[in-house]
Amino acid sequence: MNMDKHVTLLGVLFIAYHILGLVVGFVIMGVLSSIGCLTDDPTAMTILTAVGVGIGTFLIVLSVPGLIAGIALLTRKRWARILGLIIGAFDLIDIPFGTALGVYSFWVLLHDDTIRVFDANGTPAATVESA
Repeated sequence: MNMDKHVTLLGVLFIAYHILGLVVGFVIMGVLSSIGCLTDDPTAMTILTAVGVGIGTFLIVLSVPGLIAGIALLTRKRWARILGLIIGAFDLIDIPFGTALGVYSFWVLLHDDTIRVFDANGTPAATVESA
């Protein structure tokens, strides 16, 4: 099975999915802060701004490693497999799209042929003998 295409697709999906997370984080941050300012109530402004910044920052912080993993998968960095598995595990919680992405990332990154994709010589890393 040609896992090279699956690794490329997984990298693109990671980038797209986590860019969406970044956008949602910034939108939540801006919308809640704006609503707080529109109320003309200092307490509401403070609370909504704090909640918006907190939730937005949380989503942004969760999305950045996914972007890094996607880019690393596209450039075939050896450590991208491990990072992709970790990010895929966290994505499982986000039903339904994150779950689908997490399951697909496990299927791709745990496949035996995927190891060859990340190995520069085309042989599995576990069978390379040291000189």
